Amino acid sequence: MKRLCLVLLLFPLLLKAPLEAQSIGRNSLSPADMNTLYAREEFRIGVQAYNRFAFNEAILSFEQALSYLPGEPLIMDWLGRAYYRSGLEATALRVWSNSAQAYGTSSPEAILLGSRIETVRNRRSLLPLVEDNVRYVASGRYPGRSGDMVYFKQPTAILPLDDGSAWVVAYGSNELVRIDINGVIRQRVRGPINGFDRPYDIVRGLDGRMYVSEFRGGRVSILSANGDWLSYIGSTVRDNGMLVGPQNLAIDEEGYLYVVDYGNRRISKFDPDGGFILSFGSRTMLFPGLLSPTGIAAKDGMVYVADNATKQIYRFDRNGAYQEVFVKEGLSGPESLRFLPDGALLVADTNRILVIELDSALVRELGMAGNSSVRIVGAEMDKNGNVLVANFQGDEVSVMTRLNDMAAGLFVQIDRVFASSFPTVTVEVTVQDRLRRPIVGLDARNFLLSEEGRAVIEQSFIGAGYRANTADISVLMERSNLTLGVQLDMEVALKDIRANLSGNLVSLVSAGEEPVKERVSELTADVASAARGNPASYSQNWRFDLGLRLAATDLLPMDKKRAVVFVGSGNLGELAFEQYSLSELASYLANNGIIFYAIMLGGNQAGEELRYLCNQTGGEALSLYQPQGIGPVIRDIAATPSGTYILRYRSQLPTDFGRAYLPVEAEVYLMERSGRDSIGYFPPLE
Repeated sequence: MKRLCLVLLLFPLLLKAPLEAQSIGRNSLSPADMNTLYAREEFRIGVQAYNRFAFNEAILSFEQALSYLPGEPLIMDWLGRAYYRSGLEATALRVWSNSAQAYGTSSPEAILLGSRIETVRNRRSLLPLVEDNVRYVASGRYPGRSGDMVYFKQPTAILPLDDGSAWVVAYGSNELVRIDINGVIRQRVRGPINGFDRPYDIVRGLDGRMYVSEFRGGRVSILSANGDWLSYIGSTVRDNGMLVGPQNLAIDEEGYLYVVDYGNRRISKFDPDGGFILSFGSRTMLFPGLLSPTGIAAKDGMVYVADNATKQIYRFDRNGAYQEVFVKEGLSGPESLRFLPDGALLVADTNRILVIELDSALVRELGMAGNSSVRIVGAEMDKNGNVLVANFQGDEVSVMTRLNDMAAGLFVQIDRVFASSFPTVTVEVTVQDRLRRPIVGLDARNFLLSEEGRAVIEQSFIGAGYRANTADISVLMERSNLTLGVQLDMEVALKDIRANLSGNLVSLVSAGEEPVKERVSELTADVASAARGNPASYSQNWRFDLGLRLAATDLLPMDKKRAVVFVGSGNLGELAFEQYSLSELASYLANNGIIFYAIMLGGNQAGEELRYLCNQTGGEALSLYQPQGIGPVIRDIAATPSGTYILRYRSQLPTDFGRAYLPVEAEVYLMERSGRDSIGYFPPLE
């Protein structure tokens, strides 16, 4: 037992030992020492394979290393990483647990592993969602003033952006301010030459243009995606299409704009360019009329309007016909309404944030933003799953985060280390929350790299995946008897994907009994031929799992915004999960940042397994011939969040002729949350 403990202690030291010292007297070393050297060599091979995305090869090398040196915690840590990236999460958790025990439960390595294990076990979904019985608490604030310095006054609304920043409507200072994730004001917009006149709410149209209501100006300003003023809608006249005290805004799925015309106690509907369509909300035989309309939201052909006087929410159809009282009680003073990604309504209600389920109209308190003197006018969920709250009375924007996330912190992973230009070292880091959702918007101030407990020198922030405006795609085509008769649909789908793709078509995989890659050029004839495939490849024994694995593996070395687009019938067949289970495939995609989309041919519906893959990776299932087509979804892949960051530093560690295993640690800080990961690498041989 003493001999084994000595060997375990010697392993990290031997990783750093000079090559000459390991070579002298090799033949005279004991069998245990020889096993340690063999383990070291296999370990190096495994680390190099891991950094090439050859996870299966890495697993074999790490397991071989463990056969020479059973129970070595560092090797088990890496083996768990390889299993995790391969989609075998249950095995990874088991290996990591063994590694933590071998390190010692109170050691820093075991504590870090324990946090990783807990996060992987507990997460369930990529979508920002609001779970039952989960409270949101304040995790930070963007103050409008500091001492005598005023940054903005009386915020009323928030529009989160894909890069983690958010537009804040500052009613009191007549401007829009764009605030990044660290609370730094990056941009100010004050409207046309004569300026805004008490801006109140802001929404983004389908084409990227923004709409800003001006309460005192009696109009809505149309701005470009960058905030440049373009034109007005309405004026202070009581005719149709004219506005008196416009407040809250909403955009429906077709791009129509709904404006709460507070002074006229009605809702006005406009086309995207400001053309008046209709007004509704006045008194009728069925409806008593709006008294003090505030929040508004539109979804699935329905328009939801809150009334601060009656403390109720009403439902209308898209043509303004009154439907019902959607929420009769439980509200104190409803202000803004916004839809969450899971379809529920987020309501700003005096000093509370509420969630209302559409199917049950059940009102549930999500959290409180201060005491009863606080007035929350607007609330919206950002790209990181936080709820941003506009505190009008407090002159600040509060950041509210799930209590569970505050306790768990950030999930940080060092994915790869590039040391070919040593001593210059480049590190690829992924930052997520406990549900595997990417954290976007971080910059240099959020990261700290260290070597052996000392901060590195010349640390620099190179780039972030969320800033990319392109996405790479692999297409997986079902070759079953069910798709043999819809080859024209397959061709249409492939052409639509090519036409709307902003990045590279990395591979085109035909999923028959033995999935193969199709060769396709830019020529239309080649695309059509690839879509049809070889008639002999169509079979009832086609393999979804092998095809998906092949399509996804090709994406591993590509850009960080990437997706597999499956085109098929929706019926995956009896051999769909013969080699890889559904959960393993979902984990393989999600753990490598690959989104899954399913396009259904022939009017079919996506099966439960396909919907599961979409939900677990952040994608969606859609019909080829849905009204808006598949083009918008393909284009939007480039706008999906990415939590990958690239940093660079100059190492000060000795390399021992390139044989040393050099450690590096990454710590990430965001307001009251933090996370870290520790890994190592081998520099080039000298």
